[in-house]
Amino acid sequence: MRVLGICGSLQSESGNLRLLKAVATMVPRDVVFEIYEGIDSLPFFRADMEATDVPESVHRFRRALAGCDGVLIACPEYGHSLPGVLKNAIDWVISSGELYRKPVAVTASVPGVGRGKRGLEALCVTLGGIDARILRGDPIARGPGEREELESLLSVFLSSLS
Repeated sequence: MRVLGICGSLQSESGNLRLLKAVATMVPRDVVFEIYEGIDSLPFFRADMEATDVPESVHRFRRALAGCDGVLIACPEYGHSLPGVLKNAIDWVISSGELYRKPVAVTASVPGVGRGKRGLEALCVTLGGIDARILRGDPIARGPGEREELESLLSVFLSSLS
């Protein structure tokens, strides 16, 4: 089984990237978990580019999505929504269909309880528009209980892939 992790933050030491790195230490041995690096290399989506000259960075992203059984997105909240770089990445696979009916779990690493919900809601609306099979996790507050919440989300997500 292959799972692709996508971090919606471009910060080198983001809590969401740290969360995905923690997942990499939790997955069973029969699961290949890879954190995709490169959504920042995708050009701004333009439909005319889609029709004529799709860049290699887009092909690479599409291949990574096509080659996995499920996707785990750790998404920060920016301005009560999802980050533009993540929305742009999703825009690149709307017409090509790599996320169509693909299981996608979403969560966020947040500094405190009650934070990050709007960002995940916006992400779920976007993913729903391309008919991804969304497993919605709550934002996970950093600190005590963080690992247990992440293990629970991962367990439910992996069981949904079998």
